[in-house]
Amino acid sequence: MAARRILLGVIGRPHGVRGLVRVTSHAEDPAALADLGPLEDDRGRRWRLAWRGSGIAELSDEAGRKVADRTAAEALVNLRLYADRDRLPTPEPEEFYLADLIGLAAVDAAGAAIGSVARVHDYGAGASLEIERAGEAPLLVPFTRDAVPQVDLAAGCVTVVPPGIVFLSHDERASA
Repeated sequence: MAARRILLGVIGRPHGVRGLVRVTSHAEDPAALADLGPLEDDRGRRWRLAWRGSGIAELSDEAGRKVADRTAAEALVNLRLYADRDRLPTPEPEEFYLADLIGLAAVDAAGAAIGSVARVHDYGAGASLEIERAGEAPLLVPFTRDAVPQVDLAAGCVTVVPPGIVFLSHDERASA
């Protein structure tokens, strides 16, 4: 598996006037973000964070300069924070990082190709897989054991059992 960055957190809105920010952590233990050392953003800048409350952090750049006021904190909203894969713990058996799913082949229960995992979406209510399909609209599947009963990283595929999908014609939508 090639080394790559794993998204671990996203900076949210400012908290107060002294440069603190809300941070959405994608780590199982949010405290791990501070323990990992510098995290990198999409532009290659390195940041350290120190927790100051539940979901509230103080940020400083690589030179140790703290984000000092609300205006500076506002400029960082939606900033994504990554760590190199090799700095993260090895997942336990039956565990994996969601980023590991991207690029895997998606097959149905009989092993027939459906497409490939293009993206993993997680907006807080549970992850979903976006499956790209040749010549068709992408398929969005909840990442649950019912809809994705098997993940086989070694074989490079996920088994997908999409929930029932009902397509309504224009006339049916108008009368619904």
